[in-house]
Amino acid sequence: MDALWMPALLAVAAFAAGVLNAIAGGGSFLTFPALVFAGVPPIVANATSALAVSPGYLGSTLGFKAELARLPARRLRNETLIAAIGGMAGALLLLVTPAHVFRGIVPWLLLFATALFVFGPWLAGRKPILDGKAHPMERWRPVGLMAVAIYGGYFNGGLGILLMALYTVTGERHLHTTNALKNLNSLVLSLLSVITFAVAGAIAWGPAILMMVAATAGGYAGAHWSKRLPIAWVRGVVIATGLVMSALFFWRG
Repeated sequence: MDALWMPALLAVAAFAAGVLNAIAGGGSFLTFPALVFAGVPPIVANATSALAVSPGYLGSTLGFKAELARLPARRLRNETLIAAIGGMAGALLLLVTPAHVFRGIVPWLLLFATALFVFGPWLAGRKPILDGKAHPMERWRPVGLMAVAIYGGYFNGGLGILLMALYTVTGERHLHTTNALKNLNSLVLSLLSVITFAVAGAIAWGPAILMMVAATAGGYAGAHWSKRLPIAWVRGVVIATGLVMSALFFWRG
């Protein structure tokens, strides 16, 4: 790709990713492929993409600070610790994955993330038991959180949907609390995975800084546009993007 076009491609992809993440999620469907098409090796592209979209998690977490303040401190400590360990473990798993193996599974990861986005509303809409008793699946929440955090550290696509689904099916009764925990754990595991990538030298810093700025601007714009754009239309764009990117990566082998 022409070097003159590369920064423009990455900036546009990151801006659009910030918009999508603010409205419906799915921004990594744009940032990761853009980096790969710009010539960044897939593992480095995945690490750089994770850093590029990470600022949005902080803003989202701060937006739910009241909901988090109402939760027991012990629960928050335990769950964020699990998310941190899982995020670091996923990042380390990515770093020891041979490049040719990761290239081979990328299309499947993109397809899996797209499927999560398609079925996300159904998964997140599962109703917990509301009879005042402990949910029978609640004891499995730490195990599920660790698995999701490892996935998120390894490949960020569909992370928010997985966390929403996990908390819903394990008995979290309030949507705002579910959203708050999703944002907090996304922030923590992404932070630890990005630190791991940075220490290992797996981040392309030039593209990362450019894309972080563009993604932040896109998130700001998306927060305003979200009140005007039909959510069904935006979801359709994200799903189509995920399918097209999956097809392209399958075609590239």
